[in-house]
Amino acid sequence: MDSKLLYGVTKPARYTGGEWNSIVKDWEEIPVRVALAYPDLYEIGMSNMAVHILYDILNRQPDVLAERVFAPWPDMGNLLQEKEIPLFSLETKHSLKDFDVVGFSLSYELTFTNVLYMLKLSGIPLFSKDRNDTCPIIIAGGGGILNPEPMADFIDYFVLGEAEEVLLDLVDSWRIWKKEGLSREEILKYSAKIPGVYVPRFYDVAYNPDGTVKSIKPNTPEASERVVRRVVAELPPPVTRPVVPYIETVHDRGAVEIQRGCSRGCRFCQASTLYRPMRGRSHEEVIKAVDELLSNCGYNEISLISLSSSDYPGIQELVDRLVYRYRNDHLTISLPSLHVDESSVRLVETLSAHRKTGITFAPEAGSARLQRSINKTISDETLIRTVSAVFSKGWSNVKLYFMIGLPGETDEDVKEIARLIELVAAVGKAEGKNPHIRVSLSTLVPKPHTPFQWVGQETEDILVRKHELLRQVMPHRGVSLSWSDPHVSLLEAVISRGDRRLGEVIYQAFLAGSIFDAWGEHFKFENWQKAFQQTGLDPAFYANRTRSLDEIMPWDHIDIGVTTGYLKNEYMKSLKGIETGNCLYDDCNRCGLQRWVIRCQEKAARVKKVSLP
Repeated sequence: MDSKLLYGVTKPARYTGGEWNSIVKDWEEIPVRVALAYPDLYEIGMSNMAVHILYDILNRQPDVLAERVFAPWPDMGNLLQEKEIPLFSLETKHSLKDFDVVGFSLSYELTFTNVLYMLKLSGIPLFSKDRNDTCPIIIAGGGGILNPEPMADFIDYFVLGEAEEVLLDLVDSWRIWKKEGLSREEILKYSAKIPGVYVPRFYDVAYNPDGTVKSIKPNTPEASERVVRRVVAELPPPVTRPVVPYIETVHDRGAVEIQRGCSRGCRFCQASTLYRPMRGRSHEEVIKAVDELLSNCGYNEISLISLSSSDYPGIQELVDRLVYRYRNDHLTISLPSLHVDESSVRLVETLSAHRKTGITFAPEAGSARLQRSINKTISDETLIRTVSAVFSKGWSNVKLYFMIGLPGETDEDVKEIARLIELVAAVGKAEGKNPHIRVSLSTLVPKPHTPFQWVGQETEDILVRKHELLRQVMPHRGVSLSWSDPHVSLLEAVISRGDRRLGEVIYQAFLAGSIFDAWGEHFKFENWQKAFQQTGLDPAFYANRTRSLDEIMPWDHIDIGVTTGYLKNEYMKSLKGIETGNCLYDDCNRCGLQRWVIRCQEKAARVKKVSLP
C-alpha cells in the first residue's frame, strides 16, 4: 500500500494494520485464506468480541489464515475508487477478491448497505447469482441474521449459531473445497449439509396475494426443511491475546465474557432467546483470563461481559477477588448489564471506589401493568431503595433507559415514566444531592424469534405524540431527555422482519448513496423512501402491521432452538399481564432449548445451589 494514500484521510491507523498481537502468515504457503469483514468503522468492529473470537479460532489452524477488513470511512472509500485500488485487508493488504472466503459479521440492520459498499470497493459482484468460480464465497453470521432473508440476494450462505461450535466444521469444508477443486455450486451444496448453514439459493419462497409468505421450501436434496442454530454446550476458554488497536476504539479495554445467555425472558429482547441457554465460566477461569489479558495486552481496564451480570453466580465474590488481586495495579473493572436492585449498587460501589461518574439502570416501562407485560417488573420500593443507595454512596448522575411503543401502551403508561423520573429525583434531593438524570427513550422494534414478533410497531405520528407528551409532563429541572429517530426505528423494524423481496430495497438505497446509515450524519431516510417507491413495497406492511399467530414468517425455516409454541404462549401471557419466572431459579419454562442442549436443566440445578449476592 502506498503510504501517500493515507495522507488525506482521517485516522489513517484504521487502515495500516501491524497492531500488537496481530497475526501475519505467509500468504503463499497457506492454502485457505479467510477475510473477516465487519461492515462498520475499525473503531466499532475492533470492539466486537465476535471478531476476536473468529480471528483467534481461524489463525490457530496451521493451514488457515484470517485477516481483518472494516468499512472505510467515505473519505478513504472515495480515494480507493478514485485511485482504482480495491479494498484490502489489514494484515497483508490483499484485496478481498483474492481471498477464498469473505465472512461478514452482521449485528445491526442499518449496516447492511455497508456490505454492498465493501463488496463494490473490492470488485466482487454484489449479487450471489452473478459470482463465478473465480470469486470468493461470501458468508455472513451474527445476531443480525437470525432472519437472513433481506440479505439473501447478496450472501452465498449464512452461518447460524455460535462460532465455537460451527467454525471448525466450515474450515473442514473449505479444506475439501480447495483440495478437490470443487466448483462454486459443489461447495455450496456440500456446505448446505453442514448443520447451521443456510444457503438461500437452495430455497424457494412463494407469496400469497396479500404479500405474506405462502411457503419456504428446499429445492435441492442437500438443503434441510429447517436450519438449526448451532449451540456450544460449554463455553471454551476466552480469547486472551486479542489484537490491541493503535487508536482509541468504542470499548477501549480488555473484555472477558463471564457468562453467555440470559434466563430472565424479557419479551422484547431478542438476545434473551438468541443466546439461550445460560452458560458461565468459573471464577478461576475468569481470573486466569484477566491475568493473561493484562500480561498480553497491557490494558488497565477490564470489562466482565454478560447479558445479565447480576445473575452470574457469586458475582460479588468474583469482583471482590479481582479488586483485591489487583489492588496495587490501578486496574479499573467495569460490569455492564446490572439490574435495578441494591446488590447492583454494592457491586458498582466496589468497582468504582474512586470514581463517581454515573450509573445506569433500565426500568424499560413506567407502569407496573406494562412491566408485567414485558416480563420485567421493578417495584417502586425496589427502585427507591436502589437509587437511595446510589445517591448515598456519592453518585449524583443517573441514566435511565425506557422503551416507548410497547404493546398495549397507553398515555397513562407514558405518564408513569415521568412519575418514576420524579421519584428518582425526589430520592436524590432527600439524600442531599442535586441529581442530574438522563433519560433515554428507545422505540420498540419487534424482533424475530421473540414473543413480540407478531406485534405491529407504532407509527411515527403516535410515537412523536408520545414523545411530546412525556416531554410536557416530566420534570424539567435536572432532567435531560433523548429519544431515537422514528425513521431509524422504522427501518430497523422493516429490515429485521422483512422477507427476501427487501433485497431490492437495500440495493436501491445503496445505489442512492446510503452507506453508514447507523451514523446520524450519513443517514438519509429519503433514499429509503425512494427505494420503497421504486420496488413497490410498503414499509408499513413490514413494520406497522400486526401479524396473525398462524401467519408464516419469513424466518420460519430458521430454528434457533426456542419453539414457536413457547413464543406464542409468552405473547398471550404478555397480553394478559402474566409474568414468567426466571428458569435458573424457578421451574424450567420449557422454551424448547432442552432439545439441543441436554445439560440445560442440569446446569440450572447447579446454579440454584449457589448463593446469590
